[in-house]
Amino acid sequence: MKRYRCAVELAVDVIGGKWKPVILSHLKEGVHRYGELRRRLPGVSEKMLTQHLRELEADGLVLRESRESREGRVPHVEYRLTEEGERLRPALEALYDWGTRRAADRGIAFEPLPIH
Repeated sequence: MKRYRCAVELAVDVIGGKWKPVILSHLKEGVHRYGELRRRLPGVSEKMLTQHLRELEADGLVLRESRESREGRVPHVEYRLTEEGERLRPALEALYDWGTRRAADRGIAFEPLPIH
């Protein structure tokens, strides 16, 4: 088992990186299908998104559910936060608030999310 020297080191090991916090932030808003996440994260490759979703699922933060679609079409997959993932909500909201304030202080504009 990996050893850590502090709790922040463990947290960053689990949710760190460029995309995991962003994925978790979108999932904190509710259930998303894979395609919805892809559209919300245009800068991440499909390979990286899939890899990060699998890692977050393995770490017990994200639940992947396959749903049968209507009329015999291919089933679709939905992602949601687990109970453990929901415990990150205050930290994700704090990161969002901090980023919003920093953007305002520095005159940084956010690109709108694609609408599909």
